[in-house]
Amino acid sequence: MASLFVQNLGESPFIKIIDFLLDNYIFDFTKSDIARETGISRVTLDKFFNILIKQGIIFKTKKIGMAEIYRLNTNSEIVKAINNLEMVMIKNKYLKQKQSISVPVLTH
Repeated sequence: MASLFVQNLGESPFIKIIDFLLDNYIFDFTKSDIARETGISRVTLDKFFNILIKQGIIFKTKKIGMAEIYRLNTNSEIVKAINNLEMVMIKNKYLKQKQSISVPVLTH
């Protein structure tokens, strides 16, 4: 099942990448890791990767052999705004669910 973020914003590869990185912000990943975990091809990932780096959404943490390792930049204003958007989506879903629950009224 797609996350609430993906459900609301669509299943585009870019949204899937952002969603995955938000959910796993404390971990570092190679490009191959990100492609595999999001279910998109490396070719598709590469189309968006430079945008993510240039916008400061991700940054390279280290290089191990030939593999470059990346992480979500939680200090980025863009990332903070995207995270806030996700929190608003969660809050709205919770409020809608809360409103749809009927509570029986007890009478004496």
